Amino acid sequence: MNFERLEQNITDIVTEQQLKLGYRREKIRIYYPLLSLNRLLGTDQDIPEMKAALAAFRDRVRDRFGEIGITEDSGRFCILLPPEGNAYIHQCNADHSFLENLILITGRHGCRIGEVLDLFRSCHAHIEKTENGEFDYLAYFEDGEPDNFRYCLTEEHDHVIYHRFTPEDYQDLAL
Repeated sequence: MNFERLEQNITDIVTEQQLKLGYRREKIRIYYPLLSLNRLLGTDQDIPEMKAALAAFRDRVRDRFGEIGITEDSGRFCILLPPEGNAYIHQCNADHSFLENLILITGRHGCRIGEVLDLFRSCHAHIEKTENGEFDYLAYFEDGEPDNFRYCLTEEHDHVIYHRFTPEDYQDLAL
């Protein structure tokens, strides 16, 4: 099982939240469908097996994240990160300058898609115009730096909206 990938995904989600909303020492809930967890862990488990896998994950990250809570309802899992896990992620000194800049640009009224695409180009991202009607552009970093997400970009009125997906979850959208 690839616990590292799940831990990194949790860290990425919490980091994005902290950059957007600011840091507060509080609990955070992250919800995952069973399919996404299986992809992150590199498994094909049913609900009872996933519960056991997540219990093992909880034991593995306890020293960093504290005592995380795990619940499940109809194949949707909630990982409850305690305040000490949130604080641990906040104290990590990773470089998040790309994401900080993306949030700063897209958070500004009057942002245009060209500005956002220029930011991606400055980091040598792959950019393509989409024809699916859901998003205007797809952007990602072929070498995985600064991250491995698929960014779906849409210009609406006077701002740009982005959504981040794992490569596998993006594939579900693209089909």
